[in-house]
Amino acid sequence: MERVTLRIPKQQIEEVEQMVETGEFPNRSEAIRAAVRDMLNEHDEAGTETTNKRTWAKV
Repeated sequence: MERVTLRIPKQQIEEVEQMVETGEFPNRSEAIRAAVRDMLNEHDEAGTETTNKRTWAKV
C-alpha cells in the first residue's frame, strides 16, 4: 500500500470523523479508501464511452 498526502476541507474531514466515531468506518484512512473504491466502481460502471470525460474530477 502506498501513502498519499492530500488536503481536504475541514468540514469534510469533520464529517468523515463523525462516520468513524459512529462506527461506520474503523478510521479515516478506511473511509477515504472506501470513497475512492466507490468512485472507481462508478467510473467502471459508466463504461468506456466516458473514459475521457471525468465528471468526478477536474484536471
